[in-house]
Amino acid sequence: MAMLGKEVRMSRLVNPESKKMMAITVDHAISRGIAPMKGLQPIQETIERIVMGRPDAMTMTKGIAEHCMWPFAGKVALLMKVSNYSPVSPTRDTIFGSVDEAVRMGADAVSMGAMTLGDFQGEQFAAIGRFSEECMAKGMPLIGHVYPKGESVPADKQTSWENIAYCVRSACELGMDIVKTTYTGDPDSMARVVSCVPSSFRIVIQGGDKCRTLDDYLTMTREAMDCGVGGVTMGRFVWEYEDVTALVIALRYMIHKGYTVKQAKELLAQLEHDKNYEDF
Repeated sequence: MAMLGKEVRMSRLVNPESKKMMAITVDHAISRGIAPMKGLQPIQETIERIVMGRPDAMTMTKGIAEHCMWPFAGKVALLMKVSNYSPVSPTRDTIFGSVDEAVRMGADAVSMGAMTLGDFQGEQFAAIGRFSEECMAKGMPLIGHVYPKGESVPADKQTSWENIAYCVRSACELGMDIVKTTYTGDPDSMARVVSCVPSSFRIVIQGGDKCRTLDDYLTMTREAMDCGVGGVTMGRFVWEYEDVTALVIALRYMIHKGYTVKQAKELLAQLEHDKNYEDF
């Protein structure tokens, strides 16, 4: 029966036509501080704007969910983040939630992080192993935010296909169902990453630190979808954008309807002008 529960929850995360997943995350305050995250300061308003764009899911901590998600219960899948790093300990996730809390809050998945190839990989992998066992027993999908940003990884190697592949394969071997990680920078190397895990294991990409322009962001999204990536879990670029709802819709059309960069930009411009979000 627990496996049926996991299947039910997983079905809420993935579009039935595209078989892709589109999630927006608002879990950055603990890891990066709230002062630099202007889009997250008015958090209730930001969540409202995101939900208006109808993503498949949103990632957030239990406290923000408890305060902000009542109006949207059942309208968007809730991915409950149970760990995070901090500005003073950027390679070590600390656990502050549980599977039982996620079940009680109606979450559709538990989400937790790890930084690989560093001093704290061992303890973070051990925690993932424990959560994986409990999630399986309770029918709860487990999502990893796993990046090669440990102390042994130079900054210029944090997007290498070898290190990204290590992240996704580790997440799979530890019993996760979905892993969020970094795009390698080109579709050929990302396809090599995708080939390193079974087809039933889902890889989704983050927005990324290197996307400076809208064209960068949309191009990365299109390339990733075309090379076999199973969706996105994006944050900063979306909720720092002037028209959050319009960008969520444009991304949704890229991910689920196969829009090109040109088509997505045209749709975005039209939505920014007309504000007719409900038509899409």
